[in-house]
Amino acid sequence: MLLSRNGLRVLLLDKAHFPSDTVSTHYLHQSGVARLRDWGLLDRIVASGCPPMTEIAWDIEGITFAGHPPSPDGAPHAFGPRRTVLDAILVEAAIEAGAEFRDGFTVKELLWDDERVVGVRGRSHGGATVDERAKVVIGADGLRSTVAAAVDAEIYEEAAARTSTYYSYWSIQLDHLEFHERPGIGAAAFPTNDGLSMVSVAWSTRAYPSGVPGNLEDAFKEGLGAFPSLHERVSAAERAARFAGMAHIPNHFRRSAGPGWALVGDAGYHKDPAAAEGITDAFRAATLLVEELLRWAAGAVGPDEALATYARRRDEAAMPWFRWAVRAATFDPLPPPLRQLLEAVAANQQLADLFCGLNAETVDSTLLFPPGVLD
Repeated sequence: MLLSRNGLRVLLLDKAHFPSDTVSTHYLHQSGVARLRDWGLLDRIVASGCPPMTEIAWDIEGITFAGHPPSPDGAPHAFGPRRTVLDAILVEAAIEAGAEFRDGFTVKELLWDDERVVGVRGRSHGGATVDERAKVVIGADGLRSTVAAAVDAEIYEEAAARTSTYYSYWSIQLDHLEFHERPGIGAAAFPTNDGLSMVSVAWSTRAYPSGVPGNLEDAFKEGLGAFPSLHERVSAAERAARFAGMAHIPNHFRRSAGPGWALVGDAGYHKDPAAAEGITDAFRAATLLVEELLRWAAGAVGPDEALATYARRRDEAAMPWFRWAVRAATFDPLPPPLRQLLEAVAANQQLADLFCGLNAETVDSTLLFPPGVLD
């Protein structure tokens, strides 16, 4: 969408047919919402009936508080649109901007000229194999990225899996995001489309190294039992979808650019969803990549410099939040210094708001936590 709006010729390929769902906790923090606003798409999210949120509520080992993340981008609300809604809006906007879109198209391999990627080879369902050439191939194709595999994008920053996380949708009414945590397990819930709320449970891989403890549905009910207020509401409601999620969720950075190619979103950088930052991060990475590609298109830099600069900027922007999310997903018992800090947060609304800004990626952790407390 952004490249097409700036006059570049874009071919958009996806093996799915839209609207299409995918495994995703699909929460958009305020900074991600600000991008949708700036792109002229926020009104479409609102029109979908997805409720706005301003508050995050916490229950961490019995320490309870709520706050409103600072929103320096001027977007006070967060949203949790279903991917069937969000992805369709983005695809529609790309087409409106002039991108050529082919759904139901599977990329089989990349095309190379020596060590430079120069296009893709693939086909639509039932169609003939075709080659499409391009000055740059962007893999925004998820954790199991075809593009990342084809270019052998190495992993250079990695943390062990922290959780196995699963979710579904229930007919409960919420107007905010809530997090719950006990040693070894966590849960989250927020409102989404169609009068439903997404509810997730995350089992620590340290406490449950084999993943989900037993049958998923039974384990989910038992897991929610650790959080009585949420369990009561879910038990009284109707589940509206199957469970989805992932066991032993990987945390890593991949090399995100090279001669003729780049990776965006989960294809280049994946982390535990405990902080619900994935789509917000992907929007930021897409923006950074477009900025560098437009510098190349304007003749300000060469292609390799543009792609290398994107990779560096992506890492600089994402690495602090990667480390925060990995820490947030451990669900270890609170050590005394951290418990004392969280009790202070619960007693001070300004601190509570700042803490909420950690997940929203609008507050640096050093504003709240002295060195070593989060280690």
